Amino acid sequence: MDVSWLLSFSTLWLAFEWLLRLLALFVVPRNRHPTASLTWLMVIFLVPLLGWPLYILIGSTKLPRRRRLAKAQLLLLLRHIERDNTAPEVVPEKYRHLAKLTEALTGMGVRTAEDWQLLTRYAESLQAMAVDVAQAHCYVHMEFYTFVADRETEELIRSLEQAARRGVTVRVLYDAFGSYRYGRAFLHTRKRLHQAGAHMQAALPLRLPGRGYTRVDLRNHRKLVVIDGEVVYAGSQNIIARNYHRWDSIVYSELMIRMTGSIVSQFEAIFLEDWYAETRQLVGDAAHPHPSEDDGVGGAKVQLLPSGPEFEYDNNIKLFCAAIYAASQSVTIINPYFVPDESLMQAIISASNRGVRVRIINSAVMDQWMAAHAQRSYYEELLRAGVDIYLHKAPVLVHTKAMVIDDDMAMIGSSNMDMRSFQLNHETTVLAYNTQIAAGLLALADRYIAEANQLALPQWLRRRPSKQLLDNIARLTSSLQ
Repeated sequence: MDVSWLLSFSTLWLAFEWLLRLLALFVVPRNRHPTASLTWLMVIFLVPLLGWPLYILIGSTKLPRRRRLAKAQLLLLLRHIERDNTAPEVVPEKYRHLAKLTEALTGMGVRTAEDWQLLTRYAESLQAMAVDVAQAHCYVHMEFYTFVADRETEELIRSLEQAARRGVTVRVLYDAFGSYRYGRAFLHTRKRLHQAGAHMQAALPLRLPGRGYTRVDLRNHRKLVVIDGEVVYAGSQNIIARNYHRWDSIVYSELMIRMTGSIVSQFEAIFLEDWYAETRQLVGDAAHPHPSEDDGVGGAKVQLLPSGPEFEYDNNIKLFCAAIYAASQSVTIINPYFVPDESLMQAIISASNRGVRVRIINSAVMDQWMAAHAQRSYYEELLRAGVDIYLHKAPVLVHTKAMVIDDDMAMIGSSNMDMRSFQLNHETTVLAYNTQIAAGLLALADRYIAEANQLALPQWLRRRPSKQLLDNIARLTSSLQ
């Protein structure tokens, strides 16, 4: 039997596999975090014929270049809203570098919240939105990861229907995966609002590979409402029942902030940008006729930091690290998914080492298995560094995303502290250079801590080896971006 052809084929196949491996060295590490690069390279080197298709499908953390350019061009058109920016000098000196960093990353300068309210109760937040929608005269813009009518959201949905029927322009942008996963409940919601005359649009719907293809797990995770250019809501809460239609006993604790003032037009710009990206409809100035003027005096000084794959940098993690390094007394972090990269981990440990009291509030219950185990793999190192970790008791899962620096600066938004929110999700974060807002969040943190168990290092080290193994495996996969 002549085996020369088989040897020739084997040689060519081996050469082809090594070509794929070498090509990966040129492509994968470019503009990518070293940990993620090493993980991808390991997959491609071990199984190149499987690793390369996976990398092509989910390896890029950015939107297509054409889409990023379109969004950038729209932001330039909307930059006229920044004519009312307040100089960074109005914020405390210790935080001026944060204001400058945020403006450099996003073009969003310091603004004013003439009036603000922290909404820490689930039903309270939904009801407040419904009341404001009922008073709308011109338009309502809503952008949510999950948007479903049910018993708890019915009042708000009905208020939107009534607003649309009386001639108010209602635009709702919902994440395709985050809403379609609720099946008939969501489809019924969309049908109701369509019939009332509202405009419903999916964000980041699934597209097959080709022109305009985006990574299938890129998500629009923002939660915001803008009404008549006068009122904005932002934070962590979705439009769905507090139990998220789950079959288990888990219920979610959320945080939203309601604001008026010149900060509203920054959120308007982000909504219009996202709406344009999905519809190619350029909503004109008539949609936001009279943005509030900013006289630079009074109110809370606030600033919007949008982040996501349309930006060149990972905006939120840059801000989080810079804020933690600015702390001199305390850092309080409330976040459901804490899977930090090396830079954030070092910022937290460095703060604790220099005498800053660092508190992290998570939950004892899990709703995302991999993320929960991955975040637990960091607890030992944090506890050894002197960080206080609190796990809220079941069945409540603290879904709030907030951070307080010392007692005079706070952040509220939709961003988790994991690689998904840093690189794959569209997020929004509000910076508040204000002692009253910070005090409100610290009071919320104290409420959570009163309903939590504090971890102790000896207790944590006595966990079963099987749990430690699961944590370590989950930690390895968390960097595969």
